[in-house]
Amino acid sequence: MAMITIYQKPTCSTCRETVKLVEASGQPFTAVNYYEKPFTKAQLKGLLNKAGLSAKRILRTKEDIYKKLGLAKKNLTDEELIDLMVKHPDLIQRPLVEKGEKVILARPAEAVKPLL
Repeated sequence: MAMITIYQKPTCSTCRETVKLVEASGQPFTAVNYYEKPFTKAQLKGLLNKAGLSAKRILRTKEDIYKKLGLAKKNLTDEELIDLMVKHPDLIQRPLVEKGEKVILARPAEAVKPLL
């Protein structure tokens, strides 16, 4: 059975709820605080590819850094957005949950259930 990895921000309520759902399933998992262990560009690209998601799809548009950088007025490529997300992790929707070759954005937390 593939190990589950939850890429999260521990203070995020959706992340905490996702962790509880995975714990309740009894499956082994690892929780990675991507603020303490930041994504590399290759790692984030790999997760997005496995999930079939674009960088725009996981962009947090309500964060102060999004507004500060004026991203609403820019038409950036996925590569450029990924570079910004690696530099500013607050721009990444969370949590991302990986199991084997599958990755999902667990928003809402119940979206993790098909992986369990």
